[in-house]
Amino acid sequence: MIGNEPVIDPSAKIGKDVAIGPWTVIGPEVEIGDGCDIASHVVIKSHTRLGKNNRIFQFASVGEDPSDKKYHGEVSWLEMGDNNIVREGATLHRGTESGGGITRIGSDNLFMPYTHVAHDCILGNHIIFSNNAAVSGHVIVEDWAILSGYAGVYQFLRIGTHSFVGGLTHINMDVPAYVVVKGTPAQPKGINITGLERRGFSKESIRAIRQAYKIIYRQGLNIDAALKQLEPLVKEHAELQLLIDSIKASQKGIIR
Repeated sequence: MIGNEPVIDPSAKIGKDVAIGPWTVIGPEVEIGDGCDIASHVVIKSHTRLGKNNRIFQFASVGEDPSDKKYHGEVSWLEMGDNNIVREGATLHRGTESGGGITRIGSDNLFMPYTHVAHDCILGNHIIFSNNAAVSGHVIVEDWAILSGYAGVYQFLRIGTHSFVGGLTHINMDVPAYVVVKGTPAQPKGINITGLERRGFSKESIRAIRQAYKIIYRQGLNIDAALKQLEPLVKEHAELQLLIDSIKASQKGIIR
């Protein structure tokens, strides 16, 4: 009979100063870095590597089998960096063989209650998923992006650096760096001025990004023509390179 102690597979590797609460299950081939705090009733299913000082709250499911009909039990992984917070009921799934076999999550991210990261996603650093936000398989979410409550992202899309996705927004095309999108269907609403100010961007830099946004969204240009107008501006405002790169990296097209 199982008591209230955590159940830890013999193959799991637990670092120093790790707290693991009662009724938590740590499965095979799991590595937990130093200083992690794993609450009660957490499941870390298998083949998962956690860095240092991550905090996982009760009823979260980390490293579970991917929800993909093409998955048939092959070995796949979830890797997470340092200083992440995974709140109650969040679900973070491993990769699939067809998607490279791994889901990667960076550092200093916040996953609020009941958020979901599907198989084969690649997430950067300093990202916020608000309550019930979810990304489908093979999605890339870049540094400092914010997904508001109940936002949903379709498969194989890219959410750019410093972008902001509004609540209840359904994303079916890529979101460029710095851009705010809201609504269903999602529509561009400007740039993430508040976020940029909080991160120390100068007024001059924000002004240049706003000018670039107007070139892309307000002048009726196609993408190639807009990029040609943006490229000379990078010499004076290096921050615009992120925007240009995110547009050029798009394979599904950007929200316009």
